Amino acid sequence: MPYRIPIGPYHPALEEPYKLSIRSKGEVVEDVDIEVGFVHRGIELLAQRRNYIQDLTLVERVCGICSNIHTLTFSMAAEQIAGICVPDRARYIRTILAELERLHSHLLWAGVGSEDIGFQTMFMEIYALREKVMDVLEAISGNRVNYAMNCIGGVNRDITDTESVLQAVQQIRAGIEKTVVPIFTTNRTIAARIRGVGVLSRQDAVAYGVVGPIARASGLALDVRQDFPYAAYPDLGFTIVVQESCDVQARVVVRALEMLESCRLIEKALLELPKGPIHPDRPVTVIPAGEAFARVEAPRGEVVYYLKSDGSDTPARVKIRTPSDLNIPSIRAMSRGQALGDMAIIQASVDPCCSCTDR
Repeated sequence: MPYRIPIGPYHPALEEPYKLSIRSKGEVVEDVDIEVGFVHRGIELLAQRRNYIQDLTLVERVCGICSNIHTLTFSMAAEQIAGICVPDRARYIRTILAELERLHSHLLWAGVGSEDIGFQTMFMEIYALREKVMDVLEAISGNRVNYAMNCIGGVNRDITDTESVLQAVQQIRAGIEKTVVPIFTTNRTIAARIRGVGVLSRQDAVAYGVVGPIARASGLALDVRQDFPYAAYPDLGFTIVVQESCDVQARVVVRALEMLESCRLIEKALLELPKGPIHPDRPVTVIPAGEAFARVEAPRGEVVYYLKSDGSDTPARVKIRTPSDLNIPSIRAMSRGQALGDMAIIQASVDPCCSCTDR
């Protein structure tokens, strides 16, 4: 006999409010219906009623985890329209902040994922590491969340004590190498819990158009940092982490190995940080008429901003597409034929962000 089991929009297994309506036969999931939109705030319309300076504060609040990425993408779109060339030092600082944010996001997910499979000790170890990342972000920007670092044409604050930041990142990398990577890649108990669970085949990944770690865990080498390089990525170079097993374990391994790559990128950027200005002499308040797309690789995947200007100090149109827009629907394909008890870690493996999705 089939059963209908609702999970959400508010449920202990969910990081953010969305609803899964599960149809199961006994303990086997037959299908899942997904509903989003429970925390819609109308940010795109609000952005069209504020000036560009105010919009930087607004779009930073699309998401608390990847707030820096939203101001970066918005700024890049405005810079394209205005033909603004960002100083080299600012490009490097933007890259450092983006990779610190990736570390923070991946560690946050790893902690939540550990809790979902009952590994409380790992949860505490990971969150201790995440605290160190948050401390570095605070040391650079003055804030642990919503860093207010990006401005149109550059960044608002410089990194003056590169040696301290470098030492802190090296300590974080050592912790990831000692704890996170070995546990998630070789621990047999974790492997037994997540190997072969929530498979998203390469074909389904293409059909759903997934991005970020979800795509790379299904064998797709997609990464905006390589496909459409921005900031300092063309100078630094990096390795795309790809796994072929297409299951929850692959998504875990991709994120774990990406943490090490983020540390390497930050360290290299700090050592090669160019001298020079970090922003224009005067704040950019008016953007000439035109339109532009900007895209960056957020922790969860590709973020796209479409910006249209009519030549005033207020955007004529702002459109945001976040990675969770594409990744959340793929939960349906991952869930069919899976055990009902695995639904918590399957949906968590997508790292759904409803704040971004609903906006």
